[in-house]
Amino acid sequence: MHTVVVGTSGVTASDVLAVARGGARIELSEEAVAALAAARGIVEALAAKPEPVYGVSTGFGALATRHISQELRAQLQRNIVRSHAAGMGPRVEREVVRALMFLRLKTVCSGHTGVRPEVAQTMADVLNAGITPVVHEYGSLGCSGDLAPLSHCALTLMGEGDAEGPDGVVRPAGELLAEHGIEPVELREKEGLALLNGTDGMLGMLVMALADLDMLYKSADITAALSLEALLGTDKVLAPELHAIRPHPGQGASAANMLAVLQGSELTGHHQDDAPRVQDAYSVRCAPQVAGAGRDTMAHARLVAERELASAVDNPVVLPDGRVESNGNFHGAPVAYVLDFLAIAVADLASIAERRTDRLLDKNRSHGLPPFLADDAGVDSGLMIAQYTQAALVSELKRLAVPASADSIPSSAMQEDHVSMGWSAARKLRTAVDNLTRVLAVELYAASRAVELREGLSPAPATRAAITAVRKAGVEGPGPDRFLAPDLAAADVFVREGRLVEAVETVTGPLR
Repeated sequence: MHTVVVGTSGVTASDVLAVARGGARIELSEEAVAALAAARGIVEALAAKPEPVYGVSTGFGALATRHISQELRAQLQRNIVRSHAAGMGPRVEREVVRALMFLRLKTVCSGHTGVRPEVAQTMADVLNAGITPVVHEYGSLGCSGDLAPLSHCALTLMGEGDAEGPDGVVRPAGELLAEHGIEPVELREKEGLALLNGTDGMLGMLVMALADLDMLYKSADITAALSLEALLGTDKVLAPELHAIRPHPGQGASAANMLAVLQGSELTGHHQDDAPRVQDAYSVRCAPQVAGAGRDTMAHARLVAERELASAVDNPVVLPDGRVESNGNFHGAPVAYVLDFLAIAVADLASIAERRTDRLLDKNRSHGLPPFLADDAGVDSGLMIAQYTQAALVSELKRLAVPASADSIPSSAMQEDHVSMGWSAARKLRTAVDNLTRVLAVELYAASRAVELREGLSPAPATRAAITAVRKAGVEGPGPDRFLAPDLAAADVFVREGRLVEAVETVTGPLR
């Protein structure tokens, strides 16, 4: 099994995906263990002094003015975890919780938190055992970090609350720890606070969304190319010299992908002899511009994610010179903004895909295709309601594009008077990515059927490979009306698993 070694300098997106989705094992580097021990020594020295230090010998948030005596500090750390584990609503997905815990471990191992090495090792042990704390949908304001979600994870380390075992069954966390030979941790000064004061949940969801969108944007280039073929559009608008004079990198990449997919097609370029159509509609002609803008948005989001993956987010932090200083690095604004930005790009990509689908189904705009791509229009309704479903998804995506990060609800008796809502931005982006997949699946379903209805003209080798693969996946081609939901579900799985991209790349080579 793949092993990820956690050091002091952060982790990569590939590390997060390997742990969250691939079940990779985790090891702590010798450097990380040494840094943990050194920082812990600083915290213990400060804890022995009579002067109050936030997070070490004081209360938290609006209660930070109270100095806590030594005999109550262990209870204080337990209490902050128990009281902050106040989430509600449906359970969060297993991969999100694993990413959340792994990224918290990343910060702990930076040597800036003052957590003991044995606590970090217990975090790794829980992940390696396949134990997943029960974390709920609601509870984070994205500042001071993802408090409630991380608290539910810390509760599991203490042997309290509920968790899911490797068999998928939810049981008391104490039982699961005992079965795997893991001793619950007894938290000491600062450790409770350090385990729940970070942007790890929203960052984990950002990393996974970027991985999914990288595949989906390639899929969108393919479905756009299929629709262009089916509408007898021209590929001349994809010429590299046209995109070189507006040099947005994403636009150039999308145009290059579409051009590669359409190489060798007999279906493109026929509208030059069609007098009413001088140019293709925007949804066809501007596909690289819209998809390209989304790609460039992803590039910015990836830069933010890389910076966060290299960060140590906690409050207070232990500095190399021995100071323990309060700060505001737990504020989720940098991550929240790009999560919302991505939701806008996703909504627009889905919107342009739906417009192409609608054009394929409209006999007045499809340039010779049957109404709704039906076998016997009137007797058959064809893909009429498939487009309704797609439109409903796009409408939902537009609502999900409303930014969460523009909101703020003061909390903690006005001590935390401006919050990021980054967790909420991440949660809605996950829904948006799911819905974009479904929208592209409907376009694939419609465009592949439309291409097959263009008798006498051969599609490009790459689009033919895509159609052949999707038919083998159980998505049927043209014919009389049938129960459509299973076909659409199979197309969704085909796109979601990356098989559309794989099929095309057997012809084109790697897409950009």
